[in-house]
Parts: sequence; structure tokens; C-alpha cells
Amino acid sequence: MAIELENTFTVPVPPGQAWDVLLDVERIAPCMPGASVLAVNGDEIEGQVKVKLGPFSLTYKGTAKFTDKDQANQTITIEASGKEARGAGTASATVQADLKPADAEGSTLVSIHTLLNVTGRPAQFGRSLLPEVSGKLIAQFAANLEAMIIADNTAAESAHEASSEAAGSGQPTAGDAGKEGAPQPAAPVVKREESLSAFKFVVVPVLKRVLPVAAVAAAVAVIIRRLVGRKS
Repeated sequence: MAIELENTFTVPVPPGQAWDVLLDVERIAPCMPGASVLAVNGDEIEGQVKVKLGPFSLTYKGTAKFTDKDQANQTITIEASGKEARGAGTASATVQADLKPADAEGSTLVSIHTLLNVTGRPAQFGRSLLPEVSGKLIAQFAANLEAMIIADNTAAESAHEASSEAAGSGQPTAGDAGKEGAPQPAAPVVKREESLSAFKFVVVPVLKRVLPVAAVAAAVAVIIRRLVGRKS
């Protein structure tokens, strides 16, 4: 089943910085629920995505390759393909991302156009659900990415302030401590989701749509029964 998807998200840094952030695949991979990078060889990335659907778990392994990185026009194109580790299902996608300044000063709007082709069990989700799933997945990724960037910036500012204070007092700076082999503060780590929960992204949205309809149908049924009862 082939389907086209359109998604957008905002990165809380200017386009020039967002470009570097988004190309650092190993760094941002934990921001995507269920995704992990196994190896990077130039512009080609080997990775996997884990998906949980109730008691069932699916693992897709495959590769993604940057086929175009146009920094002048701030566009990135990726070709990806993979298959189920224990099944016959496959997935392939062509993803194009365009970066431009967002309305909020100092931030970047990323627009993503995806041509996705899936076979196997995920294809049963249907065309109506896949856009909703992808939208919620991108939203979760964007939230995790923003948290990571804010944590990085906070850590960098704290280190700079500490270094400035130490330099002003004549004490060894963080840079000097590093030269002496002193341990450096660890980079902030994004709380990782080991798998993409299809229940959260698929079943819950379906229930949200079905339950109101069921409630209306039940109310109509009650009204009809009362009218029939009165006529009787």
C-alpha cells in the first residue's frame, strides 16, 4: 500500500543550527519512539524500529541513505527501506524535509513530505489511520528533540558561567580541568521509548472517534424506544 504523508514540526533553534542538529542522526535517533541506529557509514545509516501492538511486537531492520543534502536551499532527501526481522512485511519511504524560519524568532519550521509504501500487518491500519499515526509520531519526536536541545543549551550555559566565574577568581577553568583529566559532565540523555506503542498511536485515536459516535447512536436508540413506547 502506497500513501503520501505531510507533516510539520518546529525546532527551537535557527535554520543554520537546525540543519546541523537534524543531520546528527546518532544524536537525535533516541528522540524517535522505537528507533535506534546500529551503524553509520558516511551518508548511509543502518537502523531498526520496534513496534508494539498489544501482545505482538514487530521489529523492522533496514537502511536509510541521504540522497540529497542541499544546505543552500535547506532541503534534505532520504531514501529508506526495511523489512520485518521475523516476517514478510516490508516498508520503504522517500522523505524530503524543507527547513525555513518559523514565525517564532530563532526557531525553524521543518516540513516533511513522505512517500511511504508498506506491506504486511501495518498495511491493515489503512489509509485513514497511517496519517494520524505519523502525525502523532512526529509530534512525539519534535517534543523529545526540543527537550534535548533545551537540556543541551542549559548545560552549555551552566558550563560557560562556571568557567567564567572560575577564570575571574583565578581558579582552574573547566577547560583546564579537562586537560588534567578531570571528569566532564555527561551530556543530557533523552528518555528513550524502547518501542513505538501502536496502542497509543492507533487504538486510542480510533476509540476517540468511535466512542462519540457510539454514544450518539445509543442516545438515538433510547429516544426511538421512548417514542415507540409512548405510541404503544
